[in-house]
Amino acid sequence: MNSLTTGVFDLPERLFPKADPALIARDEEHFAAIADCLEQMFTDLSGRLDTARKAPGGMGRQALDRDQEVHRLTARLRTLRRFGLDLCLGHMVAADDPEPVYVGRLGLTDSAGRRLLVDWRSPAAEPFFGATHANPMGLTSRRRYRWTLGRITDYWDEVFTPDGFTGHATALDDQSAFIASLGSNRSSRMRDVLATIQADQDAIIRAGSRGALVVDGGPGTGKTVVALHRTAYLLYSDPRLGHRRGGVLFVGPHQPYLAYVADVLPSLGEEDVQTCTLRNLVAEGAEAAIESDPDVALLKSSANLVEAVEAAVRFYEEPPTRPMAVTTDSSDIWLSADDWAEAFGAPEPGTPHNEARDQIWEELLTILMDKYDGDESPDLLRRSLERNKELRTACSRAWPLLDAADIVGDLWSVPAYLRKCAPWLSPDDARKLRRTDAQAWTVSDLPLLDAARQRLGDPEASRRQRRHDAAVATERERMARVVDDLLEAHTYDDGEGVLVMLHGQDMRDALVDGTALPGTDPDLLAGPFAHIVVDEAQELTDAEWQMLLRRCPSRSFTIVGDRAQARHGFTESWQERLGRLGLDRINLASLSINYRTPEEVMVEAEPVIRAVLPDANVPTSIRSSGVPVVHGSASDLGAILDTWLATHADGIACVIGDPTFPATSRVRSLTPELSKGLEFDLVVLVDPEAFGSGTEGAVDRYVAMTRATQQLVVLTRS
Repeated sequence: MNSLTTGVFDLPERLFPKADPALIARDEEHFAAIADCLEQMFTDLSGRLDTARKAPGGMGRQALDRDQEVHRLTARLRTLRRFGLDLCLGHMVAADDPEPVYVGRLGLTDSAGRRLLVDWRSPAAEPFFGATHANPMGLTSRRRYRWTLGRITDYWDEVFTPDGFTGHATALDDQSAFIASLGSNRSSRMRDVLATIQADQDAIIRAGSRGALVVDGGPGTGKTVVALHRTAYLLYSDPRLGHRRGGVLFVGPHQPYLAYVADVLPSLGEEDVQTCTLRNLVAEGAEAAIESDPDVALLKSSANLVEAVEAAVRFYEEPPTRPMAVTTDSSDIWLSADDWAEAFGAPEPGTPHNEARDQIWEELLTILMDKYDGDESPDLLRRSLERNKELRTACSRAWPLLDAADIVGDLWSVPAYLRKCAPWLSPDDARKLRRTDAQAWTVSDLPLLDAARQRLGDPEASRRQRRHDAAVATERERMARVVDDLLEAHTYDDGEGVLVMLHGQDMRDALVDGTALPGTDPDLLAGPFAHIVVDEAQELTDAEWQMLLRRCPSRSFTIVGDRAQARHGFTESWQERLGRLGLDRINLASLSINYRTPEEVMVEAEPVIRAVLPDANVPTSIRSSGVPVVHGSASDLGAILDTWLATHADGIACVIGDPTFPATSRVRSLTPELSKGLEFDLVVLVDPEAFGSGTEGAVDRYVAMTRATQQLVVLTRS
């Protein structure tokens, strides 16, 4: 196809009127200024990055600051390499200023201080997304660009005032930008929709972060778009959520979903957000099976059973009631029951069990040394006590190192232990929870394992700390020898007082190289986080919510979901469910427009969910694909896919309900549950009645049907 190329614009011939210089000359001039600025910025950032990388590593805070600066500059350069001029989303013109304001993925100012782009998250950019004909927010017009390989291949103008048509009439089409984006082909990754975010979505994206914001909306309403863009917006706008304050955790429903949205946050300039599923929060999650007994799954979904972990750990934190004599090199010291109780009370509240043991040991040594009335020096006495095997054994038995898997496994395999820790369980329920292989973990066990791990801490922490202390002592001795040699070799006065300072212990300690000390990689998902975003939140059980609440002391959440898509039912309101969990500042925002699913599909999908949930929040589709839903036989599956692939050079299809179907690069094969949160051009449902009965079966059918953006095919087995 021929095109009309002029500067940045590369418009197809059919759009000849839009190539009029009167319409695009000012844009061309502005893009030339952006190009010059980007080139200068790229050179500047590259130089600063090279300087930062060559700078000495340093120690402590200096090393951390250097690493963070390298990371920040690298991320900024990566964004510039990724986008270039297509950083610009569009422009808007205010009623009180004829000069267009250009909106971009990030802010851009030239060397003279001229603002070339305003960041899409800034207050100045809000009208670009939020203006409507009912509330133009002070705008007379708005233009959105469509970029293809770094060139503008189309653009659309909207006019908000009767006198604003001058210079826009040829390009005027207030919904084409958005409708065109809805009809575009899907791929294996979520497409970029920043330029076409709608006013109802933008209002939620920009809402404050205090408390819990629930975003409730049916299929295709853009809940995931809101969740992802809100994550980037909050990190930009709210200093309380910055990475130094804990940052943001983004929780999705399953791994295919995380892979699908993986590009979105980096494209918005946020590369440090931790993303995960609930399985990722616990080491055992990767191999955990689905609980086969629904009664057992229901019991383990309760927050009460998670609380049994606390009782299970406290069982090992009771001080001995029998006194003992502790033998030293010179005498015996009596350790009473009250002394044990005093030592057990030494750790601060909230100290993980395993980390508290060293504090108890130190307190025991202090108590014994205070009670000693002999002539032995404190250093010799302490070494004598530390070598006392009987004392160490007694301490280890009284406050043993515990492992989370052992604690939870014992609940399922030692009936008396479970009765003690969860006395409210009926005998029948306790029998249901019992299993032969105590550590054959299921997804339903993960909240308990997580609670146990959080309560216990790392059983290796004590040993690592002792190794760390030994390494510090060794490094101090080495540095002391270096300093002594230096002082011996340089007896003159250097005029700066440096040699005098080297005599001080503080200076010697400061010279210890922290990078030489052993460490461990931090658990990036352990928290605490300043804010947590949860997508498909309707599926979380009370027990699973505890995993997230523990990681967010501020109780600042964005909770995205649809009660009608809860596989196991959701009879409460969001306020009731979350209030019961302990959240007390709950705001609800609803999305009711279906931007994704064609009307033809929703006409068939709506009765499926209303049959079991008459009050389901079924959104209204705003577009029609013109392609009717096709019904046929499962034996036609191969022919249907072959025909679709032959007639569609682009796009992604998905077969849902046939586990034997082999996936390809353009045809996915998923269960209904793993299709949640995804979207495809063509969806083929195979034998949907086999998905099950009741609420779970209806929800699975409804979810699977509403993944289609163009066409739905329903096949049944004869």
